[in-house]
Amino acid sequence: MSDHGRPTPRRRQRPEEKEEEDNISSSSGKSVAAKGTPWWSEKRIWAAALAFRAANALLIQTYFNPDEHWQSLEVAHRVVFGYGHLTWEWKKGIRSYLHPLVFALLYKVLGFLRSDTPWFMAKAPRLLQSLFASIGDVYMYKLSKLIFDEHVAKWALFCQLMNWFMFFCITRTLSNSLETVLTVVGLFYWLASSGSSKQLSVASRKLGLFIAALACAVRPTSAITWLYVGVLYLIRTQSRLHFLYFEVVPMGILVLAMSCLLDWWMYGSFTIVPLNFLRFNFFSSGGDYYGTHPWHWYFTQGFPSMLLTFLPYAVIGILKSKEWRISGLIAWVLGIYSVLSHKEFRFVLPVLPIALIFSGYSLSLMSKPDLLDMKKRKSQPGNKCPSRVQLAVLFLVATNVPMALYMSSIHQLGLGSKLILHDSYKSVLPSQRGSEDVMIYLSKEAHKGKVRSLLFLMPCHSTPYYSTLHHDLPMRFLDCTPSDTKGILDESDRFLIDPLGFVMSMFTNSSLPSHIVLFSSEEKQLRELLISYSFDEIKRFFHAHFKVDRDLQASVVVYALT
Repeated sequence: MSDHGRPTPRRRQRPEEKEEEDNISSSSGKSVAAKGTPWWSEKRIWAAALAFRAANALLIQTYFNPDEHWQSLEVAHRVVFGYGHLTWEWKKGIRSYLHPLVFALLYKVLGFLRSDTPWFMAKAPRLLQSLFASIGDVYMYKLSKLIFDEHVAKWALFCQLMNWFMFFCITRTLSNSLETVLTVVGLFYWLASSGSSKQLSVASRKLGLFIAALACAVRPTSAITWLYVGVLYLIRTQSRLHFLYFEVVPMGILVLAMSCLLDWWMYGSFTIVPLNFLRFNFFSSGGDYYGTHPWHWYFTQGFPSMLLTFLPYAVIGILKSKEWRISGLIAWVLGIYSVLSHKEFRFVLPVLPIALIFSGYSLSLMSKPDLLDMKKRKSQPGNKCPSRVQLAVLFLVATNVPMALYMSSIHQLGLGSKLILHDSYKSVLPSQRGSEDVMIYLSKEAHKGKVRSLLFLMPCHSTPYYSTLHHDLPMRFLDCTPSDTKGILDESDRFLIDPLGFVMSMFTNSSLPSHIVLFSSEEKQLRELLISYSFDEIKRFFHAHFKVDRDLQASVVVYALT
């Protein structure tokens, strides 16, 4: 690394090293097209990444985290179509409208084109996110090339595309997904400024700062990442005051002002979202309401689960490359998030591409000796043993691709919207495939005029809501708004403790809905009651294979009033 905390320029290669690298390039597909266009041009990489992520988005059929719908799409749907539920976070002003408005623009286009059908309403947001994800893939390649070289960049891109958790999460409409893309893009422009002329260096650094500020506006906790980057620069640079007062402060004020004006317009009153967000999540430990884990969870389970079989390659890459300031960013982010009791996989998603860059570095080291021995292997036609790197690739593909497909289309890992998890082994929860399927089905039924009202007898936020149903019908779910008084059980908790008593009281004091949605685990206790009120089962959707922390939620069941 340089004195400014950026990659040190690579030493000049000897002729024999250059020849070796050329051999590696030609043997690993780095050929040049007949007309002189490199097969690995950034345009081709982006086109391939876009096609891959679009397919990735269409294959996602599971429900990972409520925020994917309730904190982005539901808000965007309300902005554009005039109906949609705003959770308590929006009433307390701890969420910015910046991220939902990205999808509000999409909904506006769909509505204008009259393409707001059930299929498009369910798939289009993730297809839009796939566009952002493909940009992140390209910049991850460029960042790897900047830190190391093109050979490493190609292997890093392979790791990015093959990693199961990246496939599972990056095309979802979570603010963390967009934050990850902005982090990678921002880091590229920040580090690229060290290798440019003075004028280009300042422009690149300012662009990196703007993207960093934008990431913080989308998700204030992104400041954890950029604090590390900024402090490293301040330690090494001699123009600290100039950097702070003429670059950081103006850029921060500009983006904060834009964000505050946007939120002021949307909320109808002046609201400083980053301050409210930090006050709730850091100063009041409000996030603990949604689950707690041991301090070491990110190091021992969370991040290793995300890397899966890429983990040993990432560790080897970190040790071999000795890019301590880059790898230190991973340790810093994991360490800071470990201080907070509430932990989720998605919180540390922005540093997953950095870890995968080091996995790519490790694979690139493995590939070189194999390629140098290629002539020896070719001279022995009977020797068909795969090389080390081929075995590694087969191993990584075999362990990540099935995992990605299973978790994305059948089963999934995730944190429930409200579960107090003191046991670290309860971090793996049942899948929510049925949560997506049931809402798409109900949307089609509502379109046919067969649904008049809906009641969700399940833990709060267990399914998408108006953003997928896309019909202005009366709907009710069990509320789980945090109480200011500790020990007060919300509706969701009371229902899970005594489903039968809760529903009997509800039916006595309110009108009956036309349709009820519930999990099979609670259906066992409520079936006779529902039948006595003239409800019949009309549809059942697969939901989960495994029981983890509660009765197996094997199916999502729909009952209709006859």
